[in-house]
Amino acid sequence: MNKSVMLVFVISVAMLAGCTYYQTAPGTYTPSSTASVSKFDRSWSATVGAFSDQGVRVTSEDRGAGVIQGTRNGIHVTGDVRQQADGSVRVQFDTSGATAQDSGLIDRITQSYQGRMGR
Repeated sequence: MNKSVMLVFVISVAMLAGCTYYQTAPGTYTPSSTASVSKFDRSWSATVGAFSDQGVRVTSEDRGAGVIQGTRNGIHVTGDVRQQADGSVRVQFDTSGATAQDSGLIDRITQSYQGRMGR
């Protein structure tokens, strides 16, 4: 009987030795502060998405300048995304060219943008 108890003990210890437990390393963890960056990023992505939603083909993007340009059926569309001094973001859409062909395009882009921003 002693042999069987010893065998069970050895097997139990061997099984426990094979288990791995991962613990978080000690230290202080804080989420990165991306509030001001994420506002611009969200607005930029929503602007690009609004262009896509309305069939505007993006012809140039200059993220550093905050300018996205595109075209649809002879209408040139510009999205201007600006970070304000107070941390807010201002977005403006402009159209030029053959706007008479689709006078509602700028309104639909604005609505798509607002929808993507959850407004």
